[in-house]
Amino acid sequence: MATARAKRKTKVTKAIFPVAGLGTRFLPATKSIPKEIMTLVDRPLIQYAIDEARAAGIKEFIFVTSRGKSALEDYFDHAPELENSLRRSGKDALLEILKDTNMDSGAIAYVRQNRAMGLGHAVWCARRLVGNEPFAVLLPDDVIAAEKPCLQQMIEAYEQTGGNMVAAMEVPPEKASAYGVVDIAEDMGSIVQVKGMVEKPPADKAPSNLAVIGRYILTPQVMKNLNSGKQGAGGEIQLTDAIAREAKKPGQVFAYRFRGQRYDCGSKAGFLQATVAFGLSRPDLRDEFAQYLNDMVALQKAAQ
Repeated sequence: MATARAKRKTKVTKAIFPVAGLGTRFLPATKSIPKEIMTLVDRPLIQYAIDEARAAGIKEFIFVTSRGKSALEDYFDHAPELENSLRRSGKDALLEILKDTNMDSGAIAYVRQNRAMGLGHAVWCARRLVGNEPFAVLLPDDVIAAEKPCLQQMIEAYEQTGGNMVAAMEVPPEKASAYGVVDIAEDMGSIVQVKGMVEKPPADKAPSNLAVIGRYILTPQVMKNLNSGKQGAGGEIQLTDAIAREAKKPGQVFAYRFRGQRYDCGSKAGFLQATVAFGLSRPDLRDEFAQYLNDMVALQKAAQ
């Protein structure tokens, strides 16, 4: 790890948010609204990702969008009429809440992905905005509840390792085929040195059960690898494949076992699970919501 440490690099201040997907698993809701602004309790999914990035020191936010995402862009703009109405009504607490949704001019940029060609292609679309700097990638579908935000944990670990880093968690072996999976070179606990990565391998051919989830810190070389436009699993340009090329070089790719609970809000079941967990974590909702859930469980038991 000393070699990677010696090559330490520019501070990570840019993050890419791939939000061009159609959200078909949430139709008909996503017919008219982007999936990323569907609300988890009282904040849209994208707000959780933005807050996590801010906590990690990200200053420039790059959204890879597609047609029909104008509501997502509007969400981060100022709303003078609403703000003035709240001010006149003396609703200062709500005004404070709105501040977190406003982005300064120039802090946020949008680039279009005009064809759905995979996550790797979506990241590649932001290449000119990233330039020759390391960058983070956050997938808003993956919501992570953690005392210290996941990307902040990764940034701190990355300062020890350099190179590329992916967030990872153990999954049941039979579910490995739903993820990118790392091939472990050296397991050092929370940090794992990686010698390869495979996107959605058959369960019996997965190199481990350590799965990659939607947080990445990447070097400019990964972006260059994506220039080839080579298609991988599912006929798409896979980000995993571009990172795997770097993993062939010792000490260039690391997986980080983050501390926290990940919810797959790209699925209906995961979204509901996250809603329950985040609802119960809120002091203003906990008691009433917990009582309701207990009552529902009691009714179900009685019906059996």
